[in-house]
Amino acid sequence: MRWTFACAATAAALLVTSATHIPARAEAPGEVNIYSYRQPYLIEPLLEEFSAETGIKTNVIFAEKGLIERIQAEGRNSPADLLLTTDIGNLSQAVASGISQPVTSATIDESIPASYRGTDDEWIGLTRRARVVYASKDRVEQNSITYEELADPKWRGKICIRSGQHPYNVALVASMIAHLGPDETETWLRGVKANLARKPAGNDRLQVKGVYAGECDLAIGNTYYMGKMLTDEDHPEQKEWAESVKMLFPNTNGRGTHVNVSGVVLAKNAPNKDNALKLIEFLASDTGQNMYAEVNHEYPTKDGVPWSDLVESWGTFKADPISLNEIAELRKAASEMIDKVGFDDGPSS
Repeated sequence: MRWTFACAATAAALLVTSATHIPARAEAPGEVNIYSYRQPYLIEPLLEEFSAETGIKTNVIFAEKGLIERIQAEGRNSPADLLLTTDIGNLSQAVASGISQPVTSATIDESIPASYRGTDDEWIGLTRRARVVYASKDRVEQNSITYEELADPKWRGKICIRSGQHPYNVALVASMIAHLGPDETETWLRGVKANLARKPAGNDRLQVKGVYAGECDLAIGNTYYMGKMLTDEDHPEQKEWAESVKMLFPNTNGRGTHVNVSGVVLAKNAPNKDNALKLIEFLASDTGQNMYAEVNHEYPTKDGVPWSDLVESWGTFKADPISLNEIAELRKAASEMIDKVGFDDGPSS
């Protein structure tokens, strides 16, 4: 598959497979047009397998931002059949923006639990990732932790985290509001802020690097980054970062660890709706879910699909059973709270 062109509309890299452009309306049978927030290397193997099994060609545009707005602007003439997204924030935004339609499929209903689907099946969760604590093997003795404990003064100056306004952290704070209520969550968030080693910055991998470098003892990140650091041949130094930490699943002895999803939305004006449904069903099938698990080091959303050996080595955990639809409803309140406490200003503000 080739990823070939850039889109000025989103000021982000755009990549296309199997064509130099996506036509305004796909006329030839056997195609599906995908707009993707998921990076190419994460989805390319699955799309190649889908095409091999079905003969359906996949045309893909990738961008880091702006795809939802682009589909809105394209309106009825949008060539988009599917939107692949990275978290519940983008999924809920896509639905709220009016670019989606319900996925009507008995196969999907049987494969994906309701807690990982939109209220009206207007988004479908395809993979799970837990928001965990990466703890220094050398400096942290305990082997269990809770999210609440991250506000304990014993961790003063010892926590690294990316921006509070990143969708992964907004969803985490939203889950805390769901469980603790707004007042207690605000107190907790101020406590976590006071315990930061520095201003929030960088991505999840760089938080683990902070632990490796001794800048902090705990880092907050998604599980699949561990897999990427351990297997990234282009950045072998990251294996050392990963091997310096142990993964702690917060609250696994209680309500469970916060879990987010990547997922897919069926575009409202999908010109190749039947093929789009076939692709969603493939991604939710045993084959698709196994490939996600092996290639991307993520947890399947379909029950009964085994984890990869690497993911299995991290240990079992209890997932918070709260519906992501509830998390989505609380994201606005969470984002406002993050700004209210000045989280991204760092610990001394």
